[in-house]
Amino acid sequence: MNIFRLCGDMLHVASIMLLLYKLHKNKSCIGISCRTQEMYAVVFLLRYVDLCWIFISVYNSVMKSLFIISTFYLIYIMRFQPPVATTYDREKDRFKHEVYLLPPAILLGIVTAHEWTLPEVMWTASIWAESVAIIPQLLLLQRMREVENLTSDFVGAMGAYRAFYILNWIYRYMEDGHIRWVGWLGGIVQTALYLDFFYYYAKSKVSGGKLSLQAENSAAIV
Repeated sequence: MNIFRLCGDMLHVASIMLLLYKLHKNKSCIGISCRTQEMYAVVFLLRYVDLCWIFISVYNSVMKSLFIISTFYLIYIMRFQPPVATTYDREKDRFKHEVYLLPPAILLGIVTAHEWTLPEVMWTASIWAESVAIIPQLLLLQRMREVENLTSDFVGAMGAYRAFYILNWIYRYMEDGHIRWVGWLGGIVQTALYLDFFYYYAKSKVSGGKLSLQAENSAAIV
């Protein structure tokens, strides 16, 4: 493991901890897309099902288990556990991921898999699914007047985690020539979706204001 992979993993864990802290501190999930979390639940189940038959290391198994368990826990809190569940805005968080994101990801998983084995197809589909999993969250933020700091920090950490994974892939390519084009392309798509958010997120941190992503695809600092 290299420093870029480690930083990516820690940023991913930090994003989950920030979200859990927000939900328990504020007793509210306003501004959080449960549909994005559901996308990540599918991603982790597809990608980490190899826990059932492969042991790589204690670290690897712990991190995979953490991502799966914490994601399903977040979904449970937002969907079913009051008082947090009573604040979930289904009307605003309405992007149909089961129609527009998951089927194309599964199709691409089949078409672009390195080899047509079930584990490889599932891993490939998880890469494509993760590349667009943040879309419901970004669309939800655009429908809000302003974005709470903890929420913007959570989304920022999620974007930064994937950016470090791209650095990890570049490092591995330079060290041993290892490359998986699907992972690279998926990571680039995912990071590109964050670019507008990152720009205004950085501006909000410099100015000390709250981030506001407007529905007409513009963004501003409140």
